[in-house]
Amino acid sequence: MHPLYEQMETSVFERMSLAAAKHGAVNLGQGFPDFGWPDEILKAAANAVVVGSNQYAPSRGLPALRAAVAEHYGRHHGLDLAADHVCVTSGATEALAAAILATVEPGDEVILLTPAYDAYAPLIRRAGGIAREVALQPPDWRIERAALEAAVTQKTRALVFNNPHNPTGRLFDAEELSAIAEIAVAHDLVVIADEVWEHVLLDGKSFVPIASLPGMEQRTLKCGSAGKIFSLTGWKIGWVVSSPEMASLAARAHQFLTFASAPNLQAAVAFGMAEGDAWLQPMRDRFASARNRMMEGLEAVGYAVLPSASTYFLCVDLAASGIELDDEAFAKLAVEQAGVAAVPLSPFADQDKPRHMIRLCFAKRDDTIDAGVAALAKARELAR
Repeated sequence: MHPLYEQMETSVFERMSLAAAKHGAVNLGQGFPDFGWPDEILKAAANAVVVGSNQYAPSRGLPALRAAVAEHYGRHHGLDLAADHVCVTSGATEALAAAILATVEPGDEVILLTPAYDAYAPLIRRAGGIAREVALQPPDWRIERAALEAAVTQKTRALVFNNPHNPTGRLFDAEELSAIAEIAVAHDLVVIADEVWEHVLLDGKSFVPIASLPGMEQRTLKCGSAGKIFSLTGWKIGWVVSSPEMASLAARAHQFLTFASAPNLQAAVAFGMAEGDAWLQPMRDRFASARNRMMEGLEAVGYAVLPSASTYFLCVDLAASGIELDDEAFAKLAVEQAGVAAVPLSPFADQDKPRHMIRLCFAKRDDTIDAGVAALAKARELAR
């Protein structure tokens, strides 16, 4: 048995969702919305099952979807892309896996900014690489150039850069983006850019892809997600976007991971990418309203809530909320005794773990948010 998997714990998202089901709790843990998807895209997928192909799609993705992804980023970010820059994958986590396997050789070091999505480090280790963590510090979660520079060694091959950032909800600013780009160029690093939250922008914010910065186009593997753009996380349609040469390397890794994704879902996403710009702002407005409702509710019952400019997530500082329990103990109490599931932040790092923070998903209907806040009010009283 492979020791990496033999010793690996169940994902914190799966663990808390199972606990929510077991205890009949409100699930504010796992990050999926219960509203927001465009019905037109669902109809396009249903129609494609009936009138389209139900056999293997081309491994790199339906030509229509690859072209639609390239055109979408041309419209939104001014990137000069074509279909040969795109490889369609079974979700963004598979895109990350393909990008990492195509980049990392045994002994290579890869920098992670923690807290980080918990798939990064295991994928790096499975490729034979070594994850080097640079801890972002609350409450601001800023990228400090000196700390990033200090993590680079002669063995550093790549940097995984998640923007907007899960779990903190940070949208990194121009100074921070410049630090990433300038260090990558100076040290000839590949940047594996997890940019799945690029359209889930709140408060009128705008997104700048790291590939658009000077010197970054040829060294960036961008990972994107239709599930996040259209609130259809279960569809698991993602992509890698890069130079034709790097995209082809990722495609070679992808062909031995999932080979291809469901053609009807690809066709529906192609429709959504080509026709869906008008759906983006209503989606953002609804998520902003949900965030505000949860934040105001939590603050009213005594929680210290950190800002969130993007993603579906809010972070709560337990210590600043007058709670002495660590994140794991509080999450256990909340789901078992108060009836609400939250995600502790400590599993998002291997070193310098943030043990006084929890993450909550606000992409929920009003009644779910209200029930969750009421349960968290109970949890706070039980924990004090």
